[in-house]
Amino acid sequence: MRTEVNINANILTWAIARAGYKLHEFTIKVPKVQDWIDGKKKPTVKQLEAFSRKVHLPFGYLFLSEPPSEDLPIPFFRTIQSDEEKVSINIYDTVLIMQQRQEWLKEYLSDNDFEPLHFVGKYNNSQNVNEIVTDIRNTLGLNYNWASKFKTWHEALEHLTTKIEDAGIITVFNGVVENNTSRPIKVEECRGFVMTDNIAPFMFVNNADGKAAQMFTIAHELAHVWTGHSAGFDFRKLEPANDPIELLCDKVAAEFLVPEIEFIKVWDRNPKISSVARYFKVSEIVIARRALDTNKISKSNFYAFYEEYINREYEQKAKSSGGDFYATTKKRLSMTFAAHVYNAVKSEKLLYRDAYKLTSLKGDTFQTFFTKHF
Repeated sequence: MRTEVNINANILTWAIARAGYKLHEFTIKVPKVQDWIDGKKKPTVKQLEAFSRKVHLPFGYLFLSEPPSEDLPIPFFRTIQSDEEKVSINIYDTVLIMQQRQEWLKEYLSDNDFEPLHFVGKYNNSQNVNEIVTDIRNTLGLNYNWASKFKTWHEALEHLTTKIEDAGIITVFNGVVENNTSRPIKVEECRGFVMTDNIAPFMFVNNADGKAAQMFTIAHELAHVWTGHSAGFDFRKLEPANDPIELLCDKVAAEFLVPEIEFIKVWDRNPKISSVARYFKVSEIVIARRALDTNKISKSNFYAFYEEYINREYEQKAKSSGGDFYATTKKRLSMTFAAHVYNAVKSEKLLYRDAYKLTSLKGDTFQTFFTKHF
């Protein structure tokens, strides 16, 4: 027997818009939805379940009398001012997923007597870029020229990520919602976000972005942790939004990766981006950005180089293979976070059912990851 249900047409149109679809385009592909909206027909429970999956909406929301207020729990800064206030549903869902993981980890670490991290928000009222940079280096155990010992900036990036995790900052690299490759997080909408907390700070980096830009995003997020401000950002063309905190964090990131005094010395000896990049063991795009900051190149020259470099990097990325799922999972979860989840499961402080939800891994996939790839 078909069980048909009454549904609020406003909820249907809201759900479609929320998922990023144009109403007329959606109803052309799924004509029966227009009949529901017009009241000509009523959907069955099974049809509504399929609809909720398509628009990425919890099933229960479809029975609300009016659309709920869905506010992002962190501010989101845009380089270019936009009339669009809300972020896309893929970004919104990802922030909520990270928030759920953070809330669980905060409780778990507190219950196990982990001490608060002294550096989170340490410079909440400071504008001293050099002092903040020095403290970040000291806390992470990095010297002034820490990157110079590595052959490539790729290796330097891996080393930096390890140091950040060792300090207690969960660092997640992902370019889709959980493991759903049909729900990408567009780079132009979100390069990353950071959720500060003195027990379990989380940093999210859009892994769909080029590796070069990821390094600057990480450094920018570190500055947010030290100044104690949660935020998300699109960081278009590696430029910050016109906000005091964003501008400060941007300066900290630049000085952390490429100290200005030494940069000017090296640049004046050989003003070639590729050469200076090899010296500092950072990507060419970071050097180009530093050259812009110090008035060594113009904005037009920087933008031209940026487009050329990013296109080159994306072409190389397109030629590469899709990669190994379990290796990717390590980045998507953070090895530190994964370790805490697994320890909680083994000590019977966390049910497998809840661990599956926290890690977005289920059953055999969960077991295989933790027994063979962890």
